[in-house]
Amino acid sequence: MSDDDDLPKDLAHITPAYRRALWIVVLLNVGYGLVEMIGGFFADSQALKADALDFLGDGSITFLGLLAIGWGLKLRARSALIQGIFLGVMGIGVLAYTIYRTQVLQTPEAGLMGILGFGALLINVIAVIILLPHRKGDANVRAVWLFSRNDALGNILVIVGAGFVFLTDTSFPDLIVAGIIASLFLQSSWSIIKDARSDLKKSEV
Repeated sequence: MSDDDDLPKDLAHITPAYRRALWIVVLLNVGYGLVEMIGGFFADSQALKADALDFLGDGSITFLGLLAIGWGLKLRARSALIQGIFLGVMGIGVLAYTIYRTQVLQTPEAGLMGILGFGALLINVIAVIILLPHRKGDANVRAVWLFSRNDALGNILVIVGAGFVFLTDTSFPDLIVAGIIASLFLQSSWSIIKDARSDLKKSEV
């Protein structure tokens, strides 16, 4: 009998394939994040460093989801709660950084936005494809899925925004895209937190 056969009923959706998927997503995020961080120092690009931190943060959150697989419902719910709060902070951070960059520095960096967007999009689309069969489950599972899905959607929006920044030679498309991405992150953050609180209540019954 395998270890998965001994899992509680509320962990029936956890499989060896899901664990492998999480490991692949962790390695993709951390690996690309390190590459971007090194590239950011060589290119002296703050945007590159910020994107690298985003990938490293995603890798860390996915690793937390991996660790939480064998935990009890209460601990898994608390893990998801942390993920939900982190996603909300990221949403606010995206908007704040974009406002600062466009209104204070006045450098939308259209070319860099596009180049980084395509590279990041490739990594995140691969992560989404890997996690697609494992998007349903407890709050912890949904949190991992929403992180990857939002990143892929965000990358698409960044590329579209870069095109409009280039065409209009203004920072407004960058701000609009940042607002949409922030809203997406905050909506998912609320959804994860709500699911986590529901799981916490179940664990106390």
